[in-house]
Amino acid sequence: MATNEEQTRWIVHGERLVYDNRWIRLGLVDVEIPGGERFEHHAVHLDRAAIAVVVDEQDRVLMMWRHRFLFDRWGWELPGGLVDAGEDPMTTAVREVEEETGYRPKETEHLVTYQPMAGMVDSEHSLFLVRGADLVGKPTGEEVEADLIEWIPMAEIPEMIARGDIWTSGTLIGLYAAQARLSTGRG
Repeated sequence: MATNEEQTRWIVHGERLVYDNRWIRLGLVDVEIPGGERFEHHAVHLDRAAIAVVVDEQDRVLMMWRHRFLFDRWGWELPGGLVDAGEDPMTTAVREVEEETGYRPKETEHLVTYQPMAGMVDSEHSLFLVRGADLVGKPTGEEVEADLIEWIPMAEIPEMIARGDIWTSGTLIGLYAAQARLSTGRG
């Protein structure tokens, strides 16, 4: 493996903002690649997101059945949302679980943080494992987040993924990471 001094990096000369609103910022980045070619590369900047894998003592995971209009597709997802300015992602995950499902998380720990599309999109996702949750009421979010909220047995997850009922990146990565953490005995 090459050391940092031996590795070649792209040089960023600056970024020009093309579009900006509450949800998305689009820029053109003036970059120079190894070998000297210089050009503008598009960059999409999104707010950070926090997602929770809530599991109970019966080895079930709390999931929401949602429609995603962009793809006109339904699927099971984990609760989560955008991290508010100055907010810790774990706080976001706990808040979103309660707002979207009506359950208040008990024990929460960090699983993994990742970038879902690192080549051109900056959208850090932090995933958390929640052990146990108490039902404290109905979902309280600004809008109805899900048509169904159910506890799904972990044993059913692989078949649901194979059928395409679970298909979004945060949910897939969260479930795989939680399953790995729980099966290693570190749980």
